[in-house]
Amino acid sequence: MNNEMIGSAISTDIQATVLIAEDELDIAEILIAYLEKSGMRTLHASNGLQALELHLEHKPDIVLLDVQMPKLDGWRVLSEIRHRGNTPVIMLTAMDQDIDKLMGLRIGADDYVVKPFNPAEVIARTQAVLRRTMTQEPLPQTSTLQLDRLHIDIENHSVSVEKGTEQLDVMLTLTEFKLLALMARTPKRAFSRIELLENCLPEGDTLERTVDSHISKLRKKLEQVGIDDIPAGVRGIGYRFWDRK
Repeated sequence: MNNEMIGSAISTDIQATVLIAEDELDIAEILIAYLEKSGMRTLHASNGLQALELHLEHKPDIVLLDVQMPKLDGWRVLSEIRHRGNTPVIMLTAMDQDIDKLMGLRIGADDYVVKPFNPAEVIARTQAVLRRTMTQEPLPQTSTLQLDRLHIDIENHSVSVEKGTEQLDVMLTLTEFKLLALMARTPKRAFSRIELLENCLPEGDTLERTVDSHISKLRKKLEQVGIDDIPAGVRGIGYRFWDRK
């Protein structure tokens, strides 16, 4: 496709660095051509591990992430990117089932495009996500989270609950604290069991049902101080901090 055709299909109003994580070279090259013609800078990773390395080194403004990649699939790459921060991610996949789309969005994808796609549409969606995310105020960096009566001290790994004029300490294990703190940072977001397993449990724990055991113990400790239904279960996915609107 020549540059005249590319230029007529897209606008050139956003400059950003885009990481393309795609193992099919012909698709990657088309996206690179469209993105660079639109004024954006590009990085290309051909597998999941390389994508995480480039993300850490270059801190791109957005990631176009293929689901089915060698070495590390897109779901695991997305999970690690979300653990690192809020880099926008658009999933690229040949799978068009609703459950796949739902999984990506619940883990934290910003958008989802099914192959085969029109490259100009991908660029338009990329620009739309960038307009939205680049104009948002950054999340405040804080060592303390407060959600209703629950206080979470990130720096000191401590949790307390307001009860009248008292502050009741909640004695959690390190794993329980990590689970609670991770979900509390984005309390409405659903986390998959595998995401919680990889981010919060000790190295060597590989069973997803282990997450359920830790969550059950965490709930019981919170219930003992009057905090009910936290964390909340999400059918078919995992858990979120709470289900409030």
